Amino acid sequence: MPDLADAPEIFRKAVVSLSAVRPRSEMRLEPIPAPRRLAPWAYAWGLELPGAGYASATGRLVLLHDPDGQDGWDGTLRLVGFVRAELDTELAEDPLLAAVSWSWLTDALDSAGAEYSALGGTVTQTSSTRFGAIAGRERANDIELRASWTPIGDGLTAHAVAFCELIAAAAGLPPVGVVTLSKRLV
Repeated sequence: MPDLADAPEIFRKAVVSLSAVRPRSEMRLEPIPAPRRLAPWAYAWGLELPGAGYASATGRLVLLHDPDGQDGWDGTLRLVGFVRAELDTELAEDPLLAAVSWSWLTDALDSAGAEYSALGGTVTQTSSTRFGAIAGRERANDIELRASWTPIGDGLTAHAVAFCELIAAAAGLPPVGVVTLSKRLV
């Protein structure tokens, strides 16, 4: 955790509540350098799902604090999230993929009880074909979701939980406690 001795109390409490999240066992979470030019105070962590038996996915969640607020924030705290996940070709060609991907975020926030305002963002689908000496699969499909929102209320743990669930959904992980069956027994 960063040195918070000089940070405003609202930011210190927000960092502590974000840090209280315990992601699923398949996920690796670690603090990462936060962007310095977006707000006077910033904190960030990265989350990774390596992709054993499901698609790999990565994400970053950044907490920003500007005591004066900023245009469009609707408050003094702002959360900024970025998620990238691999897709199989069939899913990548689905014309509803962008809308469904956005619903992963809103559904996760709502089911975690994370209240928010001023939510906005983008969903980008990419398809890359490799040629020549570039190693890797011949074709790769990815989805990227970028979003920011203003948390409402004191604690941000619910927002961190929702972000972890967003990454799990993007990677195609079933909800905790649900087991998928790969073959039907006769």
